Amino acid sequence: MENEVRRKLEGGANLIGMMHFTGSPMLIEVMASAGLDFTNIDLEHSPIDIGLAAHLIRAADAAGITPFVRVPSVEPGIIKQVLNLGAPGIVIPHATKQDCVDAVAAARYAPEGIRGSCPAIRAAGYSQPDWAAWTRRANRAVTVIPLLEEKEDIDNADEILAIDGVDIVFLGPFDYSVALGIPGANFDHPLMAATLDGLVAKAKRRGKYVMTSVGARIDTAYARQIFARGVRLISYSADALVFQEACKQIAATRA
Repeated sequence: MENEVRRKLEGGANLIGMMHFTGSPMLIEVMASAGLDFTNIDLEHSPIDIGLAAHLIRAADAAGITPFVRVPSVEPGIIKQVLNLGAPGIVIPHATKQDCVDAVAAARYAPEGIRGSCPAIRAAGYSQPDWAAWTRRANRAVTVIPLLEEKEDIDNADEILAIDGVDIVFLGPFDYSVALGIPGANFDHPLMAATLDGLVAKAKRRGKYVMTSVGARIDTAYARQIFARGVRLISYSADALVFQEACKQIAATRA
């Protein structure tokens, strides 16, 4: 078992992905064919359920794109189901330090966590001759990605980055801009830029990585500016919004 995103990050690559809301295996395949590295399958805001998520993860694996899953909350049963399907990592919305501690415990097998054991799961190939060895590898491979959206949690990001099992932190710019009283501001705004730079510095000191979003904005120059600040993963907004943005540009050709 190998976490492909972690392997690429350790090799020095910058990675691009997209939130997946539409529940379409075809769009997962399209993302992969376009060269995206990962997708964040959303169970928080979208109508995707666990059964559909299983098909989306299969599509991602077949197409060669890493499928993370944003769970609706830190609920061990849901986290276990998602990981059993073969997702190599989970995104935790509105994450606090305690959420991260609890999520890592839910994502890891004993003695490091509380994830229940069952060999009849897709992640284990439906059979493992050495279950103890497999669970040790699984514990090391899984990634817990806290989505930091509140000012207090971002201010305390160093404590979150110190948690074993949290390799990537995701700065959510839309919710954070609302928390700062500047709704809709992006990283061109000095307060947003300062926060991003501070989070990147904290992550680098611990050998960890920062993910953020550029929304649905299809702007290569802006995205490259974000990478230049030291962000290592960019997740574009929901696939539906990115498609809508492209449609708006097409519709504008009538003028």
